[in-house]
Amino acid sequence: MTTSPEIGSSIDAGGVATNYHDQGEGPPVVLLHGSGPGVSAWANWRLVIPHLAKRFRTIAPDVVGFGFTERPGGISYEMETWLKHAIDFLDAMEIEKAHVIGNSFGGALAIALAIRAPERVSRLALMGSVGVEFKLTDGLDFTWGYTPSPDNMRKMLDLFAHDRSLVTDELAQLRYEASMRPGVQEAYAAMFPAPRQDSIRKICSKEADIKNIEHETLIIHGRDDLIIPVSCSEALFRCIKNSQLHIFGNCGHWTQIEHNRRFNKLVTDFLLEAG
Repeated sequence: MTTSPEIGSSIDAGGVATNYHDQGEGPPVVLLHGSGPGVSAWANWRLVIPHLAKRFRTIAPDVVGFGFTERPGGISYEMETWLKHAIDFLDAMEIEKAHVIGNSFGGALAIALAIRAPERVSRLALMGSVGVEFKLTDGLDFTWGYTPSPDNMRKMLDLFAHDRSLVTDELAQLRYEASMRPGVQEAYAAMFPAPRQDSIRKICSKEADIKNIEHETLIIHGRDDLIIPVSCSEALFRCIKNSQLHIFGNCGHWTQIEHNRRFNKLVTDFLLEAG
């Protein structure tokens, strides 16, 4: 039996055995992780969950194909699949409506959820989010094209963090080992194949649909992000009428880690305004 903190509870969400973490009490908040190789909800949100759980019921699932959630044979990894899984997960957890926080790829999923099932979303928070189409960055191309090796994992994590001291050999080794678990790389390689500009387009929402989002939305981005350019969040800010944009200097793609205290306070205050 493993004692990995990445493994939480499991629930059947639309026929998919879904790994998730569930802490705290209060209004529900669902955290949707990004798409880096070896990622899991816990790896992405481990410094956020304990803080939000002081005020909210904080729930972080591994999206189908990632982490310790089941990877069904023959599944097609596309936004419709991920969106269905997210709604099935809310249904399985008997959550009618929740605040939704999405990071990077998880932001694209959160936006799609707000568009397709607006009644399931209270407030929306987007961090380093994909959403509108942008020119493929070298950093994202390397991330989505990752082939497993300790050196490649270290190089990728160096692209994520503006503060390179956060990228330790231990962290790189742990994430490398996670990317090497049976079935993980096979699923990952199928998600964002070349040409990866098409992969961006396929997970983005139409600008007209984004402009129809009515939810109060908090948008956060690192100014020095080498994976998802800050221009994406600036575009989302222009599109979403009830939005606010916060840009952190000296910050890459890991706002929730590099500026953890300020990130947690910003998100908590925003969600508490909902009452």
